[in-house]
Amino acid sequence: MIEIKEIMRILPHAYPFLLVDRIIEMDPGKRIVGIKNVTYNEPFFPGHFPGRPIMPGVLIVEAMAQTAGVLAFKSMPVEEQGKPVYFLGIDQVRFRKPVIPGDQLRLELEITKHRQSIWGFKGKALVDGKLVAEAELLAMLGDEK
Repeated sequence: MIEIKEIMRILPHAYPFLLVDRIIEMDPGKRIVGIKNVTYNEPFFPGHFPGRPIMPGVLIVEAMAQTAGVLAFKSMPVEEQGKPVYFLGIDQVRFRKPVIPGDQLRLELEITKHRQSIWGFKGKALVDGKLVAEAELLAMLGDEK
């Protein structure tokens, strides 16, 4: 299990844009499972949508991407672990159900491709075991530290 303090050391994101609270499973080089606790005090809820708060789909995908970033970091050789991971693209994105305050997103990602500095992932987000979103993600390992 990886707690929030370590996630904050790995990812360059900060409040209010850090969207992964905990890693509960990980097999470096293969797969990862992260958790995002969705609460009403998130800064986007008052405007999305007034009277009917729904987590924006783009932030669900971002939570998947951040979880994938932790997996990529933990799958790299130690000498490369300070390098940034850049989000290159998304494909096959589907949103199945709305995510609302009180939900807990389970973010499941697996590595589908890793060649040189390019990483591919297949991800899904679930709430209470039900699929709420899925996507294919592409990332690249940067050169600068």
